[in-house]
Amino acid sequence: MKILLSVIIFCTTILANEIKLIDKNATDPVYILPLKKYPKWLCEAELKNGKKVQFVSVKSMMQVYQHQDYFQRHKFIDDNISKIFIQDFISGRKVDATKAIYLFGSRLVGPHGDDLIPFENKNNAKIFMMKNGGTKILPFTRLKKGLIKYLDM
Repeated sequence: MKILLSVIIFCTTILANEIKLIDKNATDPVYILPLKKYPKWLCEAELKNGKKVQFVSVKSMMQVYQHQDYFQRHKFIDDNISKIFIQDFISGRKVDATKAIYLFGSRLVGPHGDDLIPFENKNNAKIFMMKNGGTKILPFTRLKKGLIKYLDM
């Protein structure tokens, strides 16, 4: 009985720490792609007013994060972003995007072309890189506007 209870608690903890799709019919605010079609790529921003906005990939989320004024003026978001989250591409764990690691140049293509593959730590990125390639492992601070624009060409 103790073992079963431990397994249930462990599974609940693991499952609770992922990004859950808020609306099955939602589309990405940047690329207008259906979110439910790309659950492994799902990213999320929490606005200062408590609302959540979900994205089809890191590239899409960074477009909005880096250009919040534009997206507010055009009514895609109705407040500033207070927190952003990604899912580790191996474990599926929800991670603060500012503390995550990103793989650039992988053979794996995102829902809208070239993208950054997000990971909780450098080890997960290296494991993924061995199978799928990649040219650089980057911290959040290196995700500049120029890089996101380059990925979107």
